[in-house]
Amino acid sequence: MEKLKKIEDKSTSVLRTYVSKLRSFRWNARMYLVFTIIFGAAMGVRRLIFNFFVLSLGYDEALLGTMITVHNLTALLAALPMGYLADRLGRKLSLVSSTILVALSVIIMVSYPKAWILVALNIVFGLGMSISSVTMGPFLMENSSESERTYLFSFGSGLQMAAGFVGNWIGGYLPGWMGATFNVNAISSTAYGNALLATAVFTILGVIPLIMLRNPNLKLSERSSLAPMSYLKDHFGQISKLVLPMLITSIGAGLIMPFMNIFFRNVHNQPDPVIGTVFAWGSLAMGVGLIIAPVLADRFGKIQVVVMTQALSIPFLFILGFSPFFVVSAAAYFIRLALMNLGGPVYQTFVMEQVEPHARATVASLTSMASSFGWAFSPSISGWIQVNYGFRPAFIGTMVLYAVSIYLYWHFFLRGKESIFKRKATQEVLSS
Repeated sequence: MEKLKKIEDKSTSVLRTYVSKLRSFRWNARMYLVFTIIFGAAMGVRRLIFNFFVLSLGYDEALLGTMITVHNLTALLAALPMGYLADRLGRKLSLVSSTILVALSVIIMVSYPKAWILVALNIVFGLGMSISSVTMGPFLMENSSESERTYLFSFGSGLQMAAGFVGNWIGGYLPGWMGATFNVNAISSTAYGNALLATAVFTILGVIPLIMLRNPNLKLSERSSLAPMSYLKDHFGQISKLVLPMLITSIGAGLIMPFMNIFFRNVHNQPDPVIGTVFAWGSLAMGVGLIIAPVLADRFGKIQVVVMTQALSIPFLFILGFSPFFVVSAAAYFIRLALMNLGGPVYQTFVMEQVEPHARATVASLTSMASSFGWAFSPSISGWIQVNYGFRPAFIGTMVLYAVSIYLYWHFFLRGKESIFKRKATQEVLSS
């Protein structure tokens, strides 16, 4: 009883701390949280049904893969110049612009669904997402104190996952509701198109809390900046070791993960509401992984956790891709999501610990670009594979690439526990 009481007291203390921090959040931070709920829910719906919309128009997975590639490649290539632009425009205008670009791209794609227009508007969508991604981190840093910053980031991530959960769930039913409203088939392009239009309108509502932001009017010198390129030149080998495993992992993930809704429909013959529910619970699985990650890292070590969780994800990825039973495949999907997302933030923390403080922004940008690289190129390859050979070769390719990245994590970091930069410094001292 006494032990149980201590646990309850500890839980109550944590809750009180969160409530206290929430009350101390600045106006801009609170408006950001409102925006996160709206935008996260809208993107949850889009993530589920956009692929279905494209296929309902009569296009195949190859074109869909091209569109996913164009979207992610644009976001990848635009990251650095959009960061520069965001510094000049200011955070408020940048976030408003990105939200409008995302919403307008969806509206025009639905209104004029020709192949070349779909591809072109995915470029616009990628630009909008790129501006948002490079702006959000600096914005939160500028609108929070050191004592509340961790809570703001954590609470924002939690709200985004919760909103995605709701969006995925609603997305499974929304085409059916639109089909009944317009008296068309629930899996027709009309039903999917109107569902996406409704999502775009909801996205625009996110502009309201953004307009209410108070611009801090920071000097350019006070805003985020990249480290000198000389640092990258001097530490090219070490930074390459940090980036390369993430790059290979992203290439593998890009072969499969953008097409999971199509996989559950075509391979397991599941309807949209069921797929939406699977995606919703998948978002919850990611949240579970994020919650337990710090505990495991403290106990076993950061790289050890990355290697362990990614290695464990491979057999579940095999079950996901090759099980003839939907329930088994869905369960493997949940576990795989939890394992892979558990290791992600742990490795990001490890990376930041390996570089000097003034270079962290630059290295963080490089690792982010590495994570996006596979999603920029792999979907077009996977789309062609699916059209000609089905899903199984893509799953095999993903498992092979995951195994290579695991080996690289072990080879680069586990044979010597100290920092790779400390190791370099030691070697320089010994050679002098």
